[in-house]
Amino acid sequence: MHQHLRRICLLLAVAAGFGTSSALAADAGHGADLAKRWCASCHVVAEGQAQASADVPSFASVARRPDFSPEKLAFFLLDPHPKMPSFPLSRTEAGDIAAYIGSLRP
Repeated sequence: MHQHLRRICLLLAVAAGFGTSSALAADAGHGADLAKRWCASCHVVAEGQAQASADVPSFASVARRPDFSPEKLAFFLLDPHPKMPSFPLSRTEAGDIAAYIGSLRP
């Protein structure tokens, strides 16, 4: 129950931080820089990247998912999950990475 309550509180905090003006303020360029530094060892984060782990999705494939939304992705990045290393992302950094991935949508 405690974990469920924590997720709800985190979701509410992230949602409040991603109101219309905050979502527009997300910096996809900064997100690309963060992704190249922190995520590229496992994910293909940009076109032309030569290698990454074969068993994780590329950022472009994440962006193409029908249920993709920057808000949901930022929430996912802020919530600890066992398959990824725990990076101490701020809400702004998570929003920037999510904005970058969103910019990869066709």
